[in-house]
Amino acid sequence: MKKNSIWSNNNYTNYNELSNDLDADVLIIGGGITGVSTLYHLRNSDLKVALVEQNKIAMSTTSKSTGKLTFLQNDLIDKIRDKYDDDKALEYLSSQIDAIKSIVEVIKSEKIKCDLEKVDSYLYTNKVSEIDKIKSLEKFLNKNNIKTFHNSNNLVKSKYMINVKDTYVFNPVKFVYGLLKNNKYPIYENTSIRDIKYEDNYYICKTNKNIIKTKYVVLASHYPYFLIPYMFPFKVSLEKSYLSASKYKSNSFSLISYSNPFISIRIYKDYLIYLSNSHSIDMDVCDKDNYNELLKKVHDLGITPEYIWSNIDIITCDGLPIIGKLSKNMLIGTGYNTWGLGNGFLAGKILSDLIKKKKNSYEKLFDPNRLSLKLPSNILKNIDGYVKGYLKGSKYICPHLGCKLIYNEIDKTFDCPCHGSRFDESGKCISAPANKDIEIK
Repeated sequence: MKKNSIWSNNNYTNYNELSNDLDADVLIIGGGITGVSTLYHLRNSDLKVALVEQNKIAMSTTSKSTGKLTFLQNDLIDKIRDKYDDDKALEYLSSQIDAIKSIVEVIKSEKIKCDLEKVDSYLYTNKVSEIDKIKSLEKFLNKNNIKTFHNSNNLVKSKYMINVKDTYVFNPVKFVYGLLKNNKYPIYENTSIRDIKYEDNYYICKTNKNIIKTKYVVLASHYPYFLIPYMFPFKVSLEKSYLSASKYKSNSFSLISYSNPFISIRIYKDYLIYLSNSHSIDMDVCDKDNYNELLKKVHDLGITPEYIWSNIDIITCDGLPIIGKLSKNMLIGTGYNTWGLGNGFLAGKILSDLIKKKKNSYEKLFDPNRLSLKLPSNILKNIDGYVKGYLKGSKYICPHLGCKLIYNEIDKTFDCPCHGSRFDESGKCISAPANKDIEIK
């Protein structure tokens, strides 16, 4: 059994590490779907654009997703309805439909071979208490001209299930590399930004060896490494999920449960991709136990995984992504609440429009500055993470904000229980917000 994502089981083009100082108009930090989408949407501009990636293009969060493009996103729309109102939820729903349409159009126009399939998406519950909630969501969808159906799917036990058309599944890594097919801008892998300062109307971005001077900075790195000025750790939470891919022949579909504990299933070629055991990242949660529970659920379907992996998602307090301007000429795209493929591509369009000083209809909806500090819950959670880290953690310290790391015996990584940084057994940082390696003795 391979302990990596099914999407990372390919060889892709390698880019060199940055080896010289650089002047740019736009520096994109992060080579996942958000960063590459921003690069793609700037393709016809006269700007000098460069992208740096801490590791390899599309091999972080993008490669660990399920590869779904759907607007039927568990209970997320209802969370937005509860936090705001139906109008705000409809605006978010429209953004997801637009993102899907845009991705499909780009795949066709650029002739990207990424295993795109049009499928039905299913949403279900096996809890009696949630039947009325799904019926209410169904009514909201129907009111806004989205037709729902009641076809069955026998892979899960359900007390109520709806499905919709016009949704898709694809290979997210192949898609990202397809966006780079005609790229004209420089890309640098294994290049980590260690420090950013604003001086004389420019950002001075330092790597280990070099300096990049740029007018705009796009933070597309899943989780920004700095604490100030945005106080990011106190505005979001982290959710970890466990995934597997097993040989399984079936017609393609996309399915997810309404609420936690989430079950998410899709078909990719001759594989069934199964996600479960989502939980808030915490020192007390054992990765091995969660993997074993995932394996049991999959074995109960009569199949055996060939791949297992985990993923960490950023969850915002209001259910809406964080996309837009943080401060003068510094932009960010993150906080996708487990739905990072459509939102990541959409972020690239919004951020490129902001740089080009063009209006975007979703600019206000996702404005990063709408979020205030989550007091006291997130601050208490961060303090709890530090305390438990020192009581239970290994001797290794995360260079981000000083949490003690926990050894993950399944993935063979050192993981930060506070903010999700990960390091391989050699000490190399493989996942932000940390931007430095650790020394393994």
